[in-house]
Amino acid sequence: MSALEEMVRPSLARIVAPGDGYAPDREEYWGSGFFIAPGWLLTCAHVVGKGGAAVWRSGNAVGVTWQGGKTTGEVVLAKPRPEEPDGARGSWRFPDIALVRVRGADDASCVWLSDRAPTIPAPVSLHGWSRQTGDLGMRHGIGEASALDGKALLLTGQTPVEGVSGGPVVDLRHGAVIGMNKGRGRHEGAAVPITALRELYDVRGGEILHTVMGEHDLHHLGRFNDPTAGADWTRTQTRLRGPGAPGLAPGLRVRLYGHFAHLPPPGGPGEVMHLVHEVKSRVVQEDYRSPIEHDPRTWREGAGLLHGLRDPGDHDHGGRPELALDAVLLYAAKVARQTALDHPADVDRDRLRDFTAWITEQATLYARQAIREDIDALLDRLSEETLRTPATVVTVAGPTPTRTPAGTPARARADVLVDVGEPVYGERYPLSVKLLYDGQDVTPLYSNDHGVRRDELRQHLREPLAEALRLGDRGEHLAAVEAFLPRRLFDVPLDDWRLGPDDAWDDADLFDEQSMPLGLRRVVVIRDRRRNARPASPEWRRRWAGVASRPLSAGPLRGEATAQGHPETGRPEGRMAAYGRLSGMDDAYVPVHCGPVGSGPGLDAMAAALAAGHPLVLWRRDGHDHEECREFHLRAGQLLGLAGGAEGLHRQVRELRIRVSDPDTAEGLVGDIAVLFDPPDRPPHGTEPMQPPLMAAPDT
Repeated sequence: MSALEEMVRPSLARIVAPGDGYAPDREEYWGSGFFIAPGWLLTCAHVVGKGGAAVWRSGNAVGVTWQGGKTTGEVVLAKPRPEEPDGARGSWRFPDIALVRVRGADDASCVWLSDRAPTIPAPVSLHGWSRQTGDLGMRHGIGEASALDGKALLLTGQTPVEGVSGGPVVDLRHGAVIGMNKGRGRHEGAAVPITALRELYDVRGGEILHTVMGEHDLHHLGRFNDPTAGADWTRTQTRLRGPGAPGLAPGLRVRLYGHFAHLPPPGGPGEVMHLVHEVKSRVVQEDYRSPIEHDPRTWREGAGLLHGLRDPGDHDHGGRPELALDAVLLYAAKVARQTALDHPADVDRDRLRDFTAWITEQATLYARQAIREDIDALLDRLSEETLRTPATVVTVAGPTPTRTPAGTPARARADVLVDVGEPVYGERYPLSVKLLYDGQDVTPLYSNDHGVRRDELRQHLREPLAEALRLGDRGEHLAAVEAFLPRRLFDVPLDDWRLGPDDAWDDADLFDEQSMPLGLRRVVVIRDRRRNARPASPEWRRRWAGVASRPLSAGPLRGEATAQGHPETGRPEGRMAAYGRLSGMDDAYVPVHCGPVGSGPGLDAMAAALAAGHPLVLWRRDGHDHEECREFHLRAGQLLGLAGGAEGLHRQVRELRIRVSDPDTAEGLVGDIAVLFDPPDRPPHGTEPMQPPLMAAPDT
C-alpha cells in the first residue's frame, strides 16, 4: 500500500442496516463512509437514505462498521433530505452529503480535509467498500479529478464502482481529501467536492459543524505531536511537498489550525473574507478583489485562500515565495484580535496568549520586517484592548457609503444588489444577484437570463439572496439589500420576504433572526433600474445632496392629494403637471404616497418624481381607506422629521416595520411601507470589471 492508502484505510467505514451481526457477508450493505473527526462520519445522503423513513425519524438508525468495531449512528445533518420522510427516498441531487454521529468511535483514525476547493486537474485516488467482485471488501482506484461542473467534481480514469459511494477522493499531489464518491455515468464519475460541507452549516442544527471541524484539526495536531502515533497525514504531506518548497509548511499549518480550533468560530463567510481581503491588499500592496466569490465558514478556510498567494505584478519570476507566509501569519494575527474583541466572553485567555505568542515566534522566524511590524502592532493593541471590557455596540445596517472615509464606523463587508431586468420572452424577468463593495466594486454571484414570472421572483431569488447576505454580513454589521427594479415591480414586497423555512415565523421553537422578514432585521430599499443605467442627471445629484445633508420633510407624490393625504375623486394629475410640481419642491422634500406606485396614477407620479431627480420616495403598497391615508401622511411626516437626513431614514423605517408586525404595537399605525432610496453614482452605471489576483499552485 502507498502511504496515503495506508492512512485512508483505517478511516473507512461500511454503512449498513442496523443490527448485531459482524459478518460482512451477512450485512445489508448500503455504502461507504469515512471519519473526519473522532466520532463523526461523512457519507452521501443517498447512502443513509437506503434505510428509508427510520433514518430520518430515529436517533440510531444507521449501522456503522469500521476497523475499531460496530455500532449504530445517528444522521445529524443531511442535504438534501426527503421532502416526505415517510414516502419516497428522494432524488438525491447535489450536494448529497450527510454527517453521522458515531458514539463509541472516538479512537477512529480520521482523514485530512482540504481547506479549499480542489485545483483542477488533479491525480486522485478513490476509496471505499464494494461488492463489485462478489465479496464485500475495500476498493482502491486511481483516476483524475478533471473538472468542476457546478456542484459536481468530475472524475475520469478509474471512476467510482458500485458501493464506494460515500468514500473519500484523495488528492495525490497534496495528500488531502478533496471530495466524496457519488456515482458514475457512461464515461466519467461524479464526486461531491469537500467544500460542499459548507452547505450543511445552513441547515437546521448546522452550527455543530464548527465543533466537528475543530475536533478534526485537534485530532491531526495530536497525531502530529505524538511520536508513537505512526503514520500521520501531516508528515506524509511534508514528504509529498518536498524540501525547500515555498509557502506554509504542513507542520506550521496543523499548529495554526489547532490554535484556530480553540477560538470562537466566525459569524459568517463575510467575516472571514473581510480579513482575507485586508491581508491580500496589505501583502501585495494592491487593492483588488477577486471576481470569484468564496464561501468560507471557518478560520482555516480563510488561511487556505492565502497560502498560495503570489505577487500579481511579478509575472516573470513566479512571484515572491515569502508572500504566502506573510499573508497567513498576518491573517492569524487579525483573527486573534477580532475574536478577542467580538467574543470577549467566549475566548479562553490562556489559549489566546499561547496563540499570540506562537504567531509572534513564527513572524520573527519567517515574516518580512514590514509584515512583522504590522503583526507586532496588532498583537500589542490586542494586549492593551483585552485588559478592559469592550463596550456593547449596537448598529443598524444601511447601504455602505461610497468610498467610506477612514475613521468612520465599520460597516458590512458588502451590500447585496438584486437586479431584475425588463421583461423578456413575454412576461419573464431576468435576474441577477451581486455583491457591492464600498459602493463601487461589484462581484456577480447568480444570474438567470431566461427570466421568471413575477409570481416566481421570491422562489428563484430565495437561495442566491440568502447566500449573498451571508457573504456580505460581517459580525454585527448586516448587509443591506438594494433592489434594482423596473418601475412596474416597485410594489413587489421584498422587505416582507422570509428566506428561512416558511413554518419558522409562526413556530416559537423554530423562530430566530433568520426566519424574520428581511425588512425587520436589515435595510431593504428599492432603486430605479432605468435611470441607474446611465449617468446621473444634475437634478438627481442636487437633490441627493439636499436629502443627505438637511432635515427631511414630506410632500405629496400625487398633486390631487388633499391636506389629509387622500386623493380627491376626478381626473388624476397629468404626468407633465406632476413633473412641474415635483421639480419645484425643495431639495430636502420627500414625496409620499398612500397607495401603490407600480401601476395606474401612482406609476405616472413616480415616473415624474424620478425625472425630477428625487432620490427618496415613501409609499404604502396595501389597500386603504380615507382615514388610513390621513394617518399615513401624518406618520410619514413624523418619520421623516425624526430621520434628520437620508442615512437616518433606515432606522426609522425599520423600527416602524417592527412595530407594525406585532399586533400589540401595531394599533393606530400604518404598515406595508416601501422606500425608494436611490443615490446617484452607484452601480450598475460605471462599474469596472475586476481582475483576479495571481495565485501560485497550492503547496498542500
